[in-house]
Amino acid sequence: MSSELTVLLVEDDPHVQLGCVQALQLAGLRVQAVASAEAARPRIGADLAGIVVTDMRLPGADGLSLVRDCHALDAELPVIMITGHGDVSLAVEAMRSGAYDFIPKPFSPEVFVEVVKRALDKRRLTLEVAALRRALGVREGLAGQLVGRSPQILRVRQMVLEVADTPVDVLIRGETGTGKEVVARALHEHSRRKAAAHVALNCGGLPDNLIDSELFGHEAGAFTGAQKRRIGKIEHAHGGTLFLDELESMPLAVQVKLLRVLQDRVVERLGSNQGQPVDVRVVAATKDDLLQRAREGSFRADLYYRLNVVTIDLPPLRERREDIPLLLEHFMLLAASRYGRPQPVPTTAQMHRLMAHDWPGNVRELRNVAECLVLGVIKEPLLSAEPAGMVEPVDADTPGSVAEGASLAERVDAFERGLIADELKRQDQNVSRTAKALRMAKTTLVDKVRKHGLIGGE
Repeated sequence: MSSELTVLLVEDDPHVQLGCVQALQLAGLRVQAVASAEAARPRIGADLAGIVVTDMRLPGADGLSLVRDCHALDAELPVIMITGHGDVSLAVEAMRSGAYDFIPKPFSPEVFVEVVKRALDKRRLTLEVAALRRALGVREGLAGQLVGRSPQILRVRQMVLEVADTPVDVLIRGETGTGKEVVARALHEHSRRKAAAHVALNCGGLPDNLIDSELFGHEAGAFTGAQKRRIGKIEHAHGGTLFLDELESMPLAVQVKLLRVLQDRVVERLGSNQGQPVDVRVVAATKDDLLQRAREGSFRADLYYRLNVVTIDLPPLRERREDIPLLLEHFMLLAASRYGRPQPVPTTAQMHRLMAHDWPGNVRELRNVAECLVLGVIKEPLLSAEPAGMVEPVDADTPGSVAEGASLAERVDAFERGLIADELKRQDQNVSRTAKALRMAKTTLVDKVRKHGLIGGE
């Protein structure tokens, strides 16, 4: 991730400049070099996709004035100061003026690159947070609703964009806590129906004798206690979207009536013989395999096939671990705003635990952890101070190892690679068994095996 950012190097000594440029390029980093603060200033803005490294002694304006200018433009822009032996007091003043760090001359290329990489990682995270804050402020921003950069979540976002503004009904499948309701809301808000109602009903949260009335409504006197007419959820969603969560819990008798509504777009209230035309888009969600339930007789096959025109599968969090840091940041931003608290920075040990956790509660569980972090509540064992089973960095060729100074994204990739490599070894390189052991879709595992350059058999 650091390589996507640029190091703006301000150094007038051609020999020092060349040495710094070569050290950064050998480390795979992008660099632009100029010889004065005056030449650097036009390249620096509030959203600079990189950092600034400047010598203290420059022709014209000195490095300290450049530090102050950068701090005035963007207080979170890391500026690294290169100082001479006699500039300790100036270095202290630079730190007070907002410099990120300083490097005294002479310095080794390794030390120089290490400090620069740390600053780049800090800048990358700052820019990601800024982008998230902008997304939080724009309700229509799909990336602000379905947060993540994994291939799985990118596919979900693409499918939402493709079908949101169509009248087709949608079935969302995913484990508890994967964000099915969030996807349903996104489908509504990115359609022409967004000005009308988005009506949600949890089919598993109502007794069987009430769900019929809740969905279809009733006339006065339709049954004991029905003292006045009631408009059901389907009618209430006219012109908008009806979201049916836990569809697998719907009684079979109600499934028959729902199928008729989906086919005819007409609803009959209980106790009425007159149908009411409805213009409603149905989004249903389930955590179960409805086709298997249909084979077992606990779900109607015709309703399944009627809803299965477009299906969106949500991956569990354990299959998109690379999204955990970004999701955590997103949820901490929301929590910090809600509770009026500062946004904390998780420790390395905490992040290791979060990356290693199996997340049975999926994204919902991660959101709870983010709120605990913001509130300062220690949620054992994930947020405890001491690391459990920390893997020390080893040789770079070892699966799962990380080089010293690696970015968070690199550490996430290394952890995932090691996890998959270890399980492949346990399963004699059999991808099918490995996918089952990791509770991961085989297609997802194949993608990750290719991504990490691992070898697995069938």
